Order: sequence, then C-alpha cells, then structure tokens
Amino acid sequence: MASRAPTKHLPKYKYGGDPLANSPPPELASIIDPHRGQPDALITVLEEIQRHYGYLPQLQLQYAARELGFPLSRVYGVAKFYNFFQFEPPGRNLIHVCQGTACHVSHCDAILQRIKDELGISEGETTPDRLFTLQRVACVGACSLAPVVVINEQTYARMTPEKTWENLARLRAQAADEDEEGNH
Repeated sequence: MASRAPTKHLPKYKYGGDPLANSPPPELASIIDPHRGQPDALITVLEEIQRHYGYLPQLQLQYAARELGFPLSRVYGVAKFYNFFQFEPPGRNLIHVCQGTACHVSHCDAILQRIKDELGISEGETTPDRLFTLQRVACVGACSLAPVVVINEQTYARMTPEKTWENLARLRAQAADEDEEGNH
C-alpha cells in the first residue's frame, strides 16, 4: 500500500476584483484625456504620468493602455526602451552623474564608482532605505563645470569622489535627524 504524500496547504487567494473595472483616478484621467485619439502621444502621456507619480506605476500603465487604445505590450515596450522612465518609486534624493564627454574626460567614472561602492547600489537602483536613487545621465549641459553631479536638481560643479560623498553623507545625516525628530 502506497502512502500518500502530505498535502501542502496553499495560501488562500482572495479575489479583489478587477482594478480596471473602474474609471481611472481623476489625476490620471486629467493626464490621459487631452491625448485621446492621438496615436503619437504615448511618450508624452508616459512623461506626464512619471512627472505626477515620480515613476510609472503598473496600474496607471494599464489604465493608460486601455484608455488610449494601445496594447499593454506597446506601452511597456516604449517605456522600457527609454532609460528615462522608472518603474519603481525613486528615493528621496535623486543623484544624476553626468556622463557627457567633458565629464567623462574629467573622470566622472571614479565619482560614479565611489557612489556605487558607498551606497551599495548600481545605476538605476534605489537604496533599501529609499533614501537615494542613482542614475547615470548622458549630459546635463554644464560642460564648463565638469565633472558634474546633480542631486535633487542642484548642480554640483568640478566634483571629486570625495566631495560627492561628503554631500551624500550630509544628506544622509539630515534624513537621520528628520527621522529622529519625527519619532519624538
């Protein structure tokens, strides 16, 4: 007589309904509505969604595909083609390391490597504490200031790996102070 293998208890899945059964949220509708019937507006819509949410949330992409009449695969294909678009929420501090020609010859790679080593992330990633997101950008248009690092829309000129890390350490300390004040 063969013994029966113990049955695994599978986690119960509770069906929450179709999230797309409803109309898009009003803020998303205000982004999509002006572009209805415009087959060349997809990139513009994606840019506006990212500007509003800080990234491209999956549900908002599904709504955009449905509302604009695009296959979801096309929406994702376009969004993934351009490295400007992000699919995860960014950190509180956005770090852009310029890789333009002037910055490249001024050793921006050493700056980028120091940031990666200190934060333990690669380009396009966010630290686990969601404090920093690191991005490599083609050019920030400040070649006479090379090498350039932009942190939270503030441009830092003639950077070195050490000066860059000092700025990031200061931001980390400020965040710790803010968190501590919030816990009191």
